[in-house]
Amino acid sequence: MTKKIYIINGSPRKNWNTSKLCESFAQGVVDVGGCAEIINLYDVDFKGCRACSACKLKNGKNYGFCSYPDELKEILKKVSLADGICFATPIYFGDVSGVMKMFIERLVYPFVRFDKQYTPIPPKKLKTAAMYTMNVDENTFLNQYIGKNNSAPIGFFENWITHIYEKPRRICAFNTFQYHDYSKYDDKRWDIEDKIKQHEEVFPKDLENAYNAGKNFI
Repeated sequence: MTKKIYIINGSPRKNWNTSKLCESFAQGVVDVGGCAEIINLYDVDFKGCRACSACKLKNGKNYGFCSYPDELKEILKKVSLADGICFATPIYFGDVSGVMKMFIERLVYPFVRFDKQYTPIPPKKLKTAAMYTMNVDENTFLNQYIGKNNSAPIGFFENWITHIYEKPRRICAFNTFQYHDYSKYDDKRWDIEDKIKQHEEVFPKDLENAYNAGKNFI
């Protein structure tokens, strides 16, 4: 059977860094016979967990599944029954984007039983990947965003994915290019020449890494 992989894009910017990584990853999946679908979260009308607890109601018809009736409900159902998920997000303030955080709340919360071990109860143990784009360098990412023993925000994000599913394979693009013309923006934080060089020389390799990750996902 053809493997179905969903790529969850938590970026608002179409045709920019995160979206391009998503496209490369998807192409890698397709080129080895898989089926890939990119879901752009900013195109979906939804919010985070409403704490309605329907997914925790004993003998309830929605036990173990998010039942809130918005556009995300059916997406969550089909994603949870796929063969793999790739989570793709820019890093904002050292964490995943707001819509990705809302998505994770809705996806993960129903799949943990409220016992001492937070026993995972997903319908399938899915293979996962996590792709990140960011302004900072690798050392900052590892030390401040992942943290020792996954103690920082991105590390915590990956901990929950690993608790429910398989540990995500990580693909990163560092020191990313933000604007076509930096002179138009009040942005003196970054070395623009370094950004341009990174975009021209390193980002193509990041896209290749995403493509190969997609191929190896199947």
